[in-house]
Amino acid sequence: MQLPFFLRRPWLIVQGTLTNRDKPDIAKLRTIKDPEAFVWAVLPHAARSFAISILVLPRADAWAAAIAYLQCRILDTYEDLYPEPGERPTVLRIVGVRWKTADRVEPPRLGDALVATPRDEVHALLIDRIEMVDAAFDTLPPTERASINELVGNMAEGMAWAAERFASQDGVLNDETQRVRYCNYVIGEPALYAMRSLLHLPITATARSDAMDVSVFIQLANVTRDIEKDLERGVAYDESLRPILASALPPAEVQTAVALARTELMREALQRFPAYARLVDGLPGGINQARGAAVLMLGFTDRYYAGCASRTGDSGWHKRSRAQLYIDGILGSIWPRWAHRAVERSRANFTAFLQRSALRERE
Repeated sequence: MQLPFFLRRPWLIVQGTLTNRDKPDIAKLRTIKDPEAFVWAVLPHAARSFAISILVLPRADAWAAAIAYLQCRILDTYEDLYPEPGERPTVLRIVGVRWKTADRVEPPRLGDALVATPRDEVHALLIDRIEMVDAAFDTLPPTERASINELVGNMAEGMAWAAERFASQDGVLNDETQRVRYCNYVIGEPALYAMRSLLHLPITATARSDAMDVSVFIQLANVTRDIEKDLERGVAYDESLRPILASALPPAEVQTAVALARTELMREALQRFPAYARLVDGLPGGINQARGAAVLMLGFTDRYYAGCASRTGDSGWHKRSRAQLYIDGILGSIWPRWAHRAVERSRANFTAFLQRSALRERE
């Protein structure tokens, strides 16, 4: 007999926190036969720090969000690792609609040669065991499946659009307009899904606009963190990095160019933080697990940007420990005022970085 989720939740959170993401137990993940057990076992590897933000949600919301995350992670894996750039948009679009029918197409597998890191190995495993995600998805109510299908389909279309831009523009998104459009697809759509299905908020014009700003704020944390990794696979999200892809920049100047691009992308992202603050502050009062999840996600995003800032030579960031983030998430779900304080601590970090970077620019 399986224990109720509220009793299993603490263990799942501890298990996720202690999971060694650098040395995943692939053999164990391959042998799990129960779809629910597989979802909870693979989630800390697929979602990494953000898995905790899912686990603190009410059971039904956590289950739906976990499945949706794994489906989106499968799309991400094809975007990152599929070997034929010319075929990538078509593959993304096919995978993006496969959950809309009972007769699901078999997705292409990734060869071992494409899996370079343990993290890649877990992501490839998700594709190899996609039938487990299918079985989990089929347990959801029809309305939830439809909402996730809308999310995954729109996200796949956006990734396909970006893949076409990268292919036609020598691996580069040319400007802020293209970056924003990409972010709106890959994080804006999940943000809208979270607002309508997890936070149960009406999607007004203002809410939609804020969701799009939130998407840039969140996604550019990933982009700024992974600049070097993306350059290695022939991709850049800023025009200033084009000479590196073309091997037209002396090696001694590459590090400086990357640091400058990272700073500019962080500034572009952090200026949109007020939209996230409005989202958290606008959630209903009282005990609200979704508010705690939003505070946790903000805390981990803050830590991502702290790491990126240090790589630009900035040392003024007040970086909170994981324990502090968990405390903020728990207490933020109980008291709106605590959540607001957590938001303001992050705002102080972001504002101070913007001020310091502006001063350095004038020097």
